[in-house]
This record gives sequence, structure tokens and C-alpha cells, in this order.
Amino acid sequence: MTGLRLWTKRTAIALLAATGIAGAGVARAEDAVRLRLNWMWYGSHAAFALGKDKGFFKDAGIDLDIRSGNGSGSAHRLVANGDSTFSYGSCASMVNLVAKGAPLISVAVIDAMGTDAIIVRPDAGVSKITDLKGKKILTTANAGVNTFFPLVLKNAGLSDSDIGVTNVPDGAIVSSYLQGAGGTVGILGGLDDKPAEILANGGKPPVTFAYSDFGVNQIGYCIVTTKKLLADNPDLVKRFVGATIKSYKAAEANPQAAVDAMADIVGGSMAEDAGKQQALAVEKVTLGILYSKANKDKVLGLNVPADWNDMLDLMKKYNGLETKDAASAFYTNDFLPK
Repeated sequence: MTGLRLWTKRTAIALLAATGIAGAGVARAEDAVRLRLNWMWYGSHAAFALGKDKGFFKDAGIDLDIRSGNGSGSAHRLVANGDSTFSYGSCASMVNLVAKGAPLISVAVIDAMGTDAIIVRPDAGVSKITDLKGKKILTTANAGVNTFFPLVLKNAGLSDSDIGVTNVPDGAIVSSYLQGAGGTVGILGGLDDKPAEILANGGKPPVTFAYSDFGVNQIGYCIVTTKKLLADNPDLVKRFVGATIKSYKAAEANPQAAVDAMADIVGGSMAEDAGKQQALAVEKVTLGILYSKANKDKVLGLNVPADWNDMLDLMKKYNGLETKDAASAFYTNDFLPK
């Protein structure tokens, strides 16, 4: 073997060895991702905790930081301004923001049907929605449940001025409801979490008026990000959506494991038996509305065109939504697992 050939062979071996050492010793850096929830931790969020606990996001190359929120509108705004990478919150709330210029888009639907409702104390003497005339209720300023409330009133034969609405901080809404703060008799909230929270805090089963009973058929909650992220890092969006879908499928298969994972993250009363029981009840409501009637093939996460068309029509007709964009401009299914 000539000196040149020997040098070439040795050089090649050295390069291969160096490459192998580098590949074995340096893992791909994980993408730091902040997920902003619509609210403080509750049962509907348990699947995210399960995915983090089981390493689904880590396996997708994601270092996931899950943060609680202060209403859907606030969560989506934090994504729009760059504080958070993705949000989980009301689809209708996102549409309102996009119509005002926020560069947001839905990359997956989780709660395919809404659970918004008027929730009233059983001692308030309210048996039908019109009994609320002249009474006061509570809500939180940025809550997605506020979006279609005017439409519910209109379809029930009431006007905005018939019911007084008072805003309170998110953490105080159930305690204020139980106390009848300021002479209020109820709250605007989700059937997925508020009745369970009321019972857990010593309240009696409330009287509820689901928005869906008053002509409001809406999509529930979306996974939202910026259009810029779609353009700049579509692979990250695909990996995050894939890990999220995997997490919710795992929660469907074992709801209790998801609640336990959330308890490990949150701790406190959430880790106690009563807290877990409440969270499980809430989670099961969410798991029961993952697929809309129009999602014939039950594709988890699917933005169903018919559902989006219906919701935008409602928002334009009754909620003052002003947009020239078609419904398809507010969502994409390009990042769902194939």
C-alpha cells in the first residue's frame, strides 16, 4: 500500500470515527415550546400532562413548558405577541382576534363541540332562561364563553340590557358564584369544568342553560399558533400537533393516567383524591366531545370545514364578526398526522 493510499484510508477511518462519536455524544437540541392554556389547570388539560409525562413531546424533539392562562382571548394574544408558541383555547375567540388582525391560525381542533353555558345557583328561582331577566351574573373578561352570550340572549327573546354582567378574576369566579357576590345568581362557564368545580367546593348541582339549546352550535377549543411559525418552522408545528394528538389518544385509552400525570405536575389539592375525582369528571366531558357529528371518520384534531362554515356564519349574523375571509382562512389540516 502506498503512502498516499495509506494516508487516505487512515483519514477516512478517522473521519468516520469522529462522526460516529459526535453522533453518539450530541443529541439533537430540543425545541423550547411554551403552551399557553386557556385557564388554570383543570381536567380538560390532563392529556397534555400525560403526553409530557410519557415523553411524547420529548420524543418529538420538544422541550414543553405548559403555562396556565387567564381566558382564551388572553391565551391567544400571548401567542400572537410571541410570549407563547401555541395556545389551547376557544376557536371563536381566536376568530375574533384574527378578524382584528392577529396573525393566528388553528392547527387542530380538540373540543369539537362547545360546552358553553349559563350556570345558575339552584336557589335563585330560575327554572327557564327568561327568568334571568333583571338579574346579574358573573364572567371573566377574556373568557371565550362571552363570545356567543349575546346570541343566546337574542334567541331566547332577551336583550343585552336584560341581564347584568360583572367581570371578576378567573380564580374568584366559582367562590363569587357560591357567595352570590354583588347580588349575582350565576356565571358564564363551561359545562366541562364549572359544575364539577362547584360541587367540589360545597355547592349544589346548578341549573344550566347550554348555549347549544339556543341555536349556538360552535366548535369548542383549538390548538392555535402564528402563521409565521407555519412558514418559518413547519416541522416544529407538525411535531407538536402529532405529539398532542398522541397525548389525547392516550388519555382516551386511560383517563385516570392522564389525571394522575396532571396531579404530579400541579400538586396541591389537584393531587388529593377529591381533586383527582373532580379532574376526572371534567376530563371525561372533554373526551366525549373530541369529534363533531360532521367528523364522520372520527379524525382526532380535524378542522371540519362544515363546522367552521357554520360557526363563522353564526358569528357574522349574530355576533358582529366582520371579515371578508372564507372560513378556510382560519384553520389548516396540513399538520395533522397522516
